[in-house]
Amino acid sequence: MTQTPEAVMLFAAGFGTRMGALTKDRPKPLIEVAGRPLIDHALDLVDELHPARVVANLHYLPEQLEAHLAPKGVLLSNEAGQILETGGGLRAALPLLGSQPVFTLNPDAIWSGPNPLTLLQNAWDPDRMDALLMCVPVGQTVGQAGKGDFTADATGRITRGGTLIYGGAQIMKTEGLLDIPETSFSLNLLWDKMHQNNRLFACIYPGRWCDVGHPEGIALAEDLIANV
Repeated sequence: MTQTPEAVMLFAAGFGTRMGALTKDRPKPLIEVAGRPLIDHALDLVDELHPARVVANLHYLPEQLEAHLAPKGVLLSNEAGQILETGGGLRAALPLLGSQPVFTLNPDAIWSGPNPLTLLQNAWDPDRMDALLMCVPVGQTVGQAGKGDFTADATGRITRGGTLIYGGAQIMKTEGLLDIPETSFSLNLLWDKMHQNNRLFACIYPGRWCDVGHPEGIALAEDLIANV
């Protein structure tokens, strides 16, 4: 079985509570930045890969996202029963994604620079890696508060804490999801297991990245786009 990712998972099920009133009547991926929904900016990155399948998970106001995404050929994993978080959501979507490694992408960020998914694709080494996370040095982030998530050594292996922010894009093997007993869980559980096996890696993004998880991030992201 080839280990080249052929599918992309878009995480679109969250409530977007940090967006406040902006998500009262729409899901966060449909909030507009520079005149276009966040999820369309994400799809621009995905389209450059020409993947075999693109899947999005839905939960909050799913009808709006379904109406927007289905005509674009995106397959939908509707989590109507409960929020499954990132790990549970990815596992629930595996029948649509297939058994090979997958790209995952959070739509609530704007990237200024090379396509992060292409960089991940070029750096992916399944013989050494179970996951490859696109990480951004804190100094290259916009709208990001708080400390970094990871530190990378000279080989790219990462550990918790440091000055690298996880940007919300990765390539990941999914077999380990089947060994987690919880129904709703974060991908952090699987990352921790991969780290224990020395198979969790980072790709360092060379451009800039803006968090659009809060209202103030919209104007910051629009400035970033305008100054490309």
